[in-house]
Formats: sequence, structure tokens, C-alpha cells
Amino acid sequence: MPAVTTSTDGTTSTDGGAVSARSPVIGWLAVTSVMMGIFSLVTTEILPIGLLTPIGDTFGVSDGTAGLMMTLPGILAAIAAPTVTVATGRMDRRFMLCVLMLVLASADFLAAVAPSYWVMMVSRVLVGLVIGGFWSIGAGLGSRLVPEGQVGRATSVIFSAVPLGSVIGVPAGVFIGNLAGWRTAFIAMGILTLAVFVALAMVLPPLLPRRVTRLSVLRDLLSATQIRVGLVATFLIVTAHFGTYTYVTPFLEDVTHAGPQLITAFLLAYGAAGIVGNFLAGARARRALRATFIGAAGMLAAATLLLPVIGTGKLGAIVLLVFWGLAYGAVPVCSQTWFLTSAPHAPEAASVLFTASFQATISLGALAGGAVVDSTSTSAVMVLGGLAAILMMVTVRVFGRPGRIS
Repeated sequence: MPAVTTSTDGTTSTDGGAVSARSPVIGWLAVTSVMMGIFSLVTTEILPIGLLTPIGDTFGVSDGTAGLMMTLPGILAAIAAPTVTVATGRMDRRFMLCVLMLVLASADFLAAVAPSYWVMMVSRVLVGLVIGGFWSIGAGLGSRLVPEGQVGRATSVIFSAVPLGSVIGVPAGVFIGNLAGWRTAFIAMGILTLAVFVALAMVLPPLLPRRVTRLSVLRDLLSATQIRVGLVATFLIVTAHFGTYTYVTPFLEDVTHAGPQLITAFLLAYGAAGIVGNFLAGARARRALRATFIGAAGMLAAATLLLPVIGTGKLGAIVLLVFWGLAYGAVPVCSQTWFLTSAPHAPEAASVLFTASFQATISLGALAGGAVVDSTSTSAVMVLGGLAAILMMVTVRVFGRPGRIS
């Protein structure tokens, strides 16, 4: 049995799970498998964005109501992040990640056969539970899978799953949906998720918890000023993004008058730009976190505010979506780095706060955006999203402390 010690920060440490003399190739395969797990859950979470209209038509609900498919997983993920992490704190993290992948596959297959909208929403509840648990556990595993000098690169690879979900996952799902129906897209995601489960079981080492996150640790972190700034900044920028991006497909259909194939190409370009933004931010975030975060918010604000103005034409829309992708690709990296830098003594607890705040805001953003879309228009929601991003810039500029987080 590994030795267990209790530290002064209220967490419990074990000596299990350290990087051993395993083959470097196996270590990077493990990193890749975690990245693919996050890719699967990110793609499953945001897949309804690209299929919003056909899913809504199938169940006879409006775009705003269909947007609840984005709201519910975020709410459940925000609850599951602390609950699952604390409740399973002493369990092998490899076992937990594998179980969560099986649950996600079940959710995909349930969505594919859903006979009614409420059954679809049950599948989205399962998605939310997986997101909260997998993100909180898996996002910070880079340091346990590769040598210390490669941790930064491993973390960037893991986080690249977020824009990859947009550049590959959603466009592929939309393509499959247009070709064979939206249900087939969820079947494909279920099959991919089962493959990821096999990969995780084969290449991840046993990962006994180094620090068991307790509720007292989370409570103590919430008293830190820069953690609070990070929570507000995350709330504003994620609201700005998901309050608008959830309804980008209806915008492109109604305002830009783009067809299904062109929308797929637009989403692909957006996602490709997101990958670039992810790695650019990963290289800059630790050197100039506040400036990088503010810059990303400024680009997102410009893109959403200008879409109703010049996004009426196809060229203007694609240029702004690429700009938007570059901006949002930086957001998860900056937000996670903000929390980790503010709480270096409790990385898993910091990841819990990041996951909970991020996912809760996805729900609120999609819900608020849906209310605006149903009562006004998709153009109005773009403008309001841009204003939220500007407010985030002001918050970080005024209250972010370069002495604590540069």
C-alpha cells in the first residue's frame, strides 16, 4: 500500500501514480488517450450546435428550446465536478476515467434512439455527469504521464481536444447528420467513445490519487481573491461565447443564407482557427496570462459584434468565424491556467473549480442566448455576447493582479 500523508492544506497525498520508467511512447499514448477522451466528451457536448435545427424539427421544438440540450449538460457538469471528484477521491483515476467513458458511450447511443425530446434530455444528463468528472480528473494528468520537462507540451496536447472537437468533431457530426441523419452522428460518437475506453484501459498506468480533494480545500480556494477574479472572468467570457456560438448555425442559415455544406465548411474553418489559438495561447499564457486572456476576449467581442454587420455576406462571415475561432481557442487554456496559477498547492481542486465554473456558464450562456433568440433574433444575441466579452476585459484589467498572475 502506498504511504499516505495529510498536508497542511487539507489534502491527502499518496506516493502512488508517479511517473515511472515506463516507455516514453507509452506515456505519450496515455496522454493521447486522455486527449481523445476529452475530445469525445467535448464533441458530444457541442454536437447539438451543428445539428440544432434537424433535432428540433424531429421533436417539434424551437431553436431556443432545442438549445436546452446545451444548457442541461453544463448544469450537471458543474454539480458533478466537485461531487464526483470528492466522492471518488481515493479511487484509482484510471478506473474512474474508464467508467466515465462507458457512461458517455451509453449517453451517445441513448440519444441516437431517443423517441422523444425528454429521452434526449436524459442522455444529456449523463453527458453532464461525465463532463464534470472526466474534466476534473483528466485535465491535470499530464504531470503523471510524462517526464517533468514534457509536462507543458502534454498539457497543451490534452487541451487541444477542445478546439479539435470543433474542427473535427462537430463538422464531422454535421456531415454525417446531413448524409445519414442526426441519429447516425450520435451512433458514430458512441462507437468512437468505446474505442477511447479500450485505449484508456490499455495504456494508462494505475493512477492512485496523490492528493484527495476535500470540500474544505474547495471552500478555502473560494476565499482567494484571484480565484474569485478567475470565476467572474470565466463566467463572462464563456457566457459571451456559448450564448452566441450555440446559435451560430441558425444565424448562418437566417442571416448569412448559407446552406448545410457551406455551414459545415464554416464550422471547420472556425475549429481549425481554434487549434491555432489553443497552441498560441498555450505558449504565451504562463508568460503573459492577463494580456493573453484580455486579448482573446477582445477578439471574441469584435467577432460577435461585427457578425450582424458584415456577417450578412459569406466572405464576411467566414473571416469573422476564423477570428472568433482564434479567440476562443485561447479561452480554456487561459481560464485553466488562471486557476492553476492561483492555487499551485491544490491542482486537482483548481481543476474542479475551473470545470464547475466553465460548465455552469455554458448552461447559463446557452439558456440566456435561447431566451434572446426566441424573443428577438440571432443578430441580437451576437451583440449581447460581444458586450459580455467587453465586460470581461474590464474585469480582468481592473481586478487581475499582475503581481500574483502576470
